[in-house]
Amino acid sequence: MSNMPPQMGAGRPPPPPPPGASRPPMASGQRPPPPPPPSQPPLQPGSQPPAQGWNPALAGTGAVQHPGFPPQGASPQYRPVPQQQQQQQQYPPPPPGAHNQMPAQPLQRPMAPTQGQSPQPLQQGMPAYQQQQPAQQLPPQRPMYAQPPTSQPQGYSGVAGLTQQMGGMSMGQPGMAASPPPPPGSQAQKPRTRRVYPTAASPPASGPPAASGYPPTSDMQAPGYPGTCVPGYPSPAGAPITGPQTFVPGAQAPAPMPNAGAAYARGPAGAPQPPAGAGQPQMPAAPYEPPKPRIDPGQMPTPISVHTHDQETHDQQPYSTALKTNVPMASTNFTAIDDGNSNPRFVRLTMYSVPHTEELLKASHMPLGMIVQPLAELAATEEPIKLIDFGDEGPIRCLRCKTYINPYMVFINGGKHFVCNICRHENDVPDDYFCNLDMVGRRLDREARPELHNGTVEFVATKDFVAREPQPVSFVFAIDVTWNAVQNGLVAQAAAAIKDALYSGPGLPAGAKVAIITYDRSAHFYSLSASLDQAQMMVVPDIHDMFVPINEGFAVDPQESRHVIEGLLDALPSMFAQNRTAEPVLGAVVQAAHEALRGRGGKLFVFQTALPTFGPGSLKQRDDPKLHNTDKERSLYEPQDSFYHDWAVKLVEEGVCCSLYTFPAAYMDLATLSQLSTVTGGELYTYPGFDGSRDGSRLAADLRADVERAYGANAVLRIRTSDGLRVDEHFGNLFMRNHVDVELAGVTSDSAIGALLQYDGRLDEKQDVYFQVALLYTTSDGQRRIRVHNLAVPCTTLIGAMFRNAEVDASMNLIAKVAVAEALTTPLKSIREKLSDRCVQILTAYRRNCASGSSPGQLILPEAYKLSPLYTLSLLKSPAIRGGADVPIDQRIYHMGLLRQLSVRKTVDYFYPTIVPVHALAGQQGELNEQTGLVELPQFARASYAMLDPAGAYLLTGDGSLILWLGRQVPAQFLQDALGVSSLEQVDIKQRALPELDTALSRKLLAIARQILPTRVGFASVQIIRQGMDQVEVQFASKLIEDRNSDNMTYVDYVCAVHRQIQVEVRPKGPVEPKWSYN
Repeated sequence: MSNMPPQMGAGRPPPPPPPGASRPPMASGQRPPPPPPPSQPPLQPGSQPPAQGWNPALAGTGAVQHPGFPPQGASPQYRPVPQQQQQQQQYPPPPPGAHNQMPAQPLQRPMAPTQGQSPQPLQQGMPAYQQQQPAQQLPPQRPMYAQPPTSQPQGYSGVAGLTQQMGGMSMGQPGMAASPPPPPGSQAQKPRTRRVYPTAASPPASGPPAASGYPPTSDMQAPGYPGTCVPGYPSPAGAPITGPQTFVPGAQAPAPMPNAGAAYARGPAGAPQPPAGAGQPQMPAAPYEPPKPRIDPGQMPTPISVHTHDQETHDQQPYSTALKTNVPMASTNFTAIDDGNSNPRFVRLTMYSVPHTEELLKASHMPLGMIVQPLAELAATEEPIKLIDFGDEGPIRCLRCKTYINPYMVFINGGKHFVCNICRHENDVPDDYFCNLDMVGRRLDREARPELHNGTVEFVATKDFVAREPQPVSFVFAIDVTWNAVQNGLVAQAAAAIKDALYSGPGLPAGAKVAIITYDRSAHFYSLSASLDQAQMMVVPDIHDMFVPINEGFAVDPQESRHVIEGLLDALPSMFAQNRTAEPVLGAVVQAAHEALRGRGGKLFVFQTALPTFGPGSLKQRDDPKLHNTDKERSLYEPQDSFYHDWAVKLVEEGVCCSLYTFPAAYMDLATLSQLSTVTGGELYTYPGFDGSRDGSRLAADLRADVERAYGANAVLRIRTSDGLRVDEHFGNLFMRNHVDVELAGVTSDSAIGALLQYDGRLDEKQDVYFQVALLYTTSDGQRRIRVHNLAVPCTTLIGAMFRNAEVDASMNLIAKVAVAEALTTPLKSIREKLSDRCVQILTAYRRNCASGSSPGQLILPEAYKLSPLYTLSLLKSPAIRGGADVPIDQRIYHMGLLRQLSVRKTVDYFYPTIVPVHALAGQQGELNEQTGLVELPQFARASYAMLDPAGAYLLTGDGSLILWLGRQVPAQFLQDALGVSSLEQVDIKQRALPELDTALSRKLLAIARQILPTRVGFASVQIIRQGMDQVEVQFASKLIEDRNSDNMTYVDYVCAVHRQIQVEVRPKGPVEPKWSYN
């Protein structure tokens, strides 16, 4: 039992000894019993009993618990166990001090055997938390209460409180005594489940209201949902709800007991309770178990507290890039001053103190790499990038490694030569670039030349960098008009979205051209010449010999031909309303777009509804449910054939990028079709079960953001590093013909490329480590440019400096990209194990090298990496990585593509959702701050169902969607001011937009929604979910990362499992033990 992991839930006190009996002797190595607690005054009728699990460190603060919210910082053992409440009116209390008679026991998790089974002993060779253990039932007794906890700031305020709890859990420590057998003569009783749920006949105790509408299922097991009484979570205040109650989605009740068919009900608080186990068969009792300590979830590190602290730090003053370290987090709104290093928005390293040897890097187990977002948008308060024109000669470069001139090149010999900071080669300075040096060796014109004092600059490219004459970008919209597209409303919504993107807001850049193609079993081309009154359609039925039948008028200026384009878009839904063709010829459309954009480049927007089964590139249905959740499943991640990959390479050669919008009603083989976007540098969008009236606003927002953001065509990216380092591998939506040049047919402000670095030799610890990222591209208005990002960071010989200057957001982004790349060759189960092992190895390295003197029972987390367990757990729960046969293959491929293409900023939102409480906005919250230009937001809520107030309302976003969750007890006044209704039953869950009412709350709600939505999506549709009333609450519950869902642990359980593995790693080596219990 010494290897048992820390467990959840409060234990039961031991039975009282007979009057006059002496204390039983203690075994060798057994801890003495705790002192008896102070006596408690008797409870008065109608009074609330104090909470269990008093934390002495929190006593005396005088905090007040607000209705519906758990006390901040309170012990998780806040209320008595329901079964004790059921017993307290049936049996007399035990003698005073009886709970001190049993010595402390090792930790163990009681598991309830299913009906007809007897408790099984622990099996040799398996970890204890993978084995089902017999539960136990204590003799009836009155629950004992400790002093009520008081409040402390929510979130992670340091490791002191957390390590104190972890240190008291005796996690896997040697020398623990075995638990003694039950006292002789004790009556055997039925083993209990880990949590007790009242039956329909059981009058309820006070607690959070249950949600109705779903039958309880045995495979759901997330704690903290209404209708459950979970040890360690307080009961939100509020009026009890009577009537049949069931678990909300994700509540995940335990396996059904013999009376599982009874409805879950609650009655008035304080009603008499039936005896525990009434109406159920009695089973032998398991050994008694002492009270178990557990971690307070309120003290766990969360992004909320970490990001808030970082935001407060950088609100006070701008960030100077000359500091080289202490970089603002990706989620922080900051203003950067370019003082030689590139803005963190463009380049983020996984650590800002690079180890001088590969051995030191391996000792830390941290990844060494960077995430490059070369065209990232700057803040409105930051200076734009300087454009430099060196004329026909082009920018100054190193003759050996071709590094561009930058602030870290050293001028010597009176300014006649310069030494390259990348390769240390000495170069001559051109005569027309010569300038004298000052007393410290710097050029006198340094401040007048942006390339010598700015980390990011842009050069005008010379003819040597122009393979074809650059032209303004051309956008081709290809719309599926088959029967499926007409029925689900895609044709109408796509036409409306294109019209909105072209003629609302800023529109297209100057000089951009527009073309429109529709297709079913044939391809339809349209002449949009401004001289026509309406568009002329030409049909090409021979899809096996595709060509573009229009020379002039195919790609036109959207402003000159506005009347023709708008007329065509308005007429498209009626033109194909009677179309009965169900086979879209996607392959032929790709060939036609390639032919139309040959020599000019551009971007192709494809709207596809079904698996292409006709014409060039036709595919077969190959999805086999038998392969799901097996090692052979990864064969479905690879393209079915090479047709779309080969044509994607041809598009790259012509500088044509493809964004693929899919609307699947069934399997579409996105693994094959997504090659169009993955290879060309585009993006993949998917709208499963698309409904025009429901999802049209989201499609319009996505398309508009895709069209309006900064765009570059026909791009090539190269990363140069100091001698001793090299780029080992690139990750993202890209194409590479060699191992150094990244070819991007299209690059946007959201395009992010990951680079994993390797050592070629030893670095000089006395010199900085240098990086230069150069992007050659054509702007959307037809200018050929070279954007250069420079970075210099210190080199270190200390592993402590590496951890102190690490960047967990960029590290997890790179780790996720690597995991997705390995999914094609490695089973997902092995990838999940590697992710958890990597997390343990990083924290173990910190423990060994930076905190070796701490107690073995304490959990020590590095400040920069304290969110790594939470982010790793979130990645394990992602549809891209998690196990289970319930994840559709297309959805898994879509999320793999997301992780491959997401920037660091958007990865933070993906790993942990933003949950904003909007039911109690105070002061300036929800209003625009004139100084910052941002909307004031309230304190975010934790991603756990137990942390949500049933009388509250919350806005949640994280993956591009926006959800408004309404609690069962939300006030009617809130509903009236926010939605214009007086009750939850009147809320229209089909509406996809927040109403614009003439109330202060409605205006604040709309402002907050626009503020928290990701930039890529803009103000998309809103999904309204009512607690316990709507089936889609299952999806909402799956986004709550800290709960038990998606076949994985709770956040607290995962940290405990990580802690146990760290202890296994740091103590002397012994027999190899199994590690992780998830699939």
